[in-house]
Amino acid sequence: MAQRIAVIDYGMGNLRSVAKAVEHVTAPGDEVLVTDDPTLILNSDRVVFPGQGAARDCMAAISDHHLNRAILDAAQSKPFLGICMGQQVLMEFSEENGGTELLGLYPGRVRHFPGGKSADGTMLKIPHMGWNQVIPTHDHPLWAGIEPGSRFYFVHSYYVDPSESGLTAATTEFGVSFASAVSDKSLFAVQFHPEKSADDGLRLLKNFVNWNVSS
Repeated sequence: MAQRIAVIDYGMGNLRSVAKAVEHVTAPGDEVLVTDDPTLILNSDRVVFPGQGAARDCMAAISDHHLNRAILDAAQSKPFLGICMGQQVLMEFSEENGGTELLGLYPGRVRHFPGGKSADGTMLKIPHMGWNQVIPTHDHPLWAGIEPGSRFYFVHSYYVDPSESGLTAATTEFGVSFASAVSDKSLFAVQFHPEKSADDGLRLLKNFVNWNVSS
C-alpha cells in the first residue's frame, strides 16, 4: 500500500539530500513530501525531522513555522525519524547559545563536547566531524541488516544526554560515550546523518520506511 512520508521543512536542514535519500529507498507509489504544513505532516504515514544549525536558531525557526505542536504530536503518534538537530531538540534544554529551551518531549540535556584527548591519546577536535562507530544498545527494527559498530557520518559540537537511560538506542565514543541514537515506541532519532552515510545509512532509512511499529 502506497504511503506518504513527510520531511519537515522549517528552513534549517539539508532537506534536498534527505528527501532524495528517502525517495531512493521507497517503494513505487510512495510519496515523499517536503513541507512545513502542520496538517500535511499530521496526515502523513511517516515523518522525517532533519535539522542543522544552532539550537536557538532551530527553535526560533520551528516557532516561526508554527510547527511545535505538530512535531510533538507526530513524534508520539506515527513512525518518526529525527536526524541531527531533529534528535537534539527533542530534549528539554541545550547548553548551546548560553542555554536554550527545547521542545521537551524527553527529559535530558544537550551538552557541549569536553574536548581533550581520546583513549589513545590523540587530541579531539570539535566539532566532531567525520565517520565514527555506532554501537546499538539493544535490538531494534531500524538496525536490521546493519552490523554493530558500523560507521556513520557525524557533524556536531553538542550531544544528547537523556535523563532516562532506556531511551538510548546506540552509543558512540568521542571523548565521552554519548547517545548517538534514541528510541521510544514509534520514534527513532539519530545524531549522525544517514543520508551521508553510504550503504548503512540508506539501509537505516529503508528500515524506517518499512518499519511496522505495531509488530
